[in-house]
Amino acid sequence: MIIPPTSLSIDTLDSILEEFITREGTDYGLNELSLQQKVERLRPQLMKNEVLIIFDETTEQIQLIAAQDYGSL
Repeated sequence: MIIPPTSLSIDTLDSILEEFITREGTDYGLNELSLQQKVERLRPQLMKNEVLIIFDETTEQIQLIAAQDYGSL
């Protein structure tokens, strides 16, 4: 199930983004970014529907995926 980011509170959305960023261990090259900077880079992608919030009802877990990859799941 796709969860629209606009249906979530700012705090909930930030928590999802922070958890995803720390779980994935993202690499931003030579310049290390703070967690808040990483959240601020990811949030616009969600709002443009380039990245989707997916809730798996079976595992009751949330995942973020690129919209272009959603159809291949």
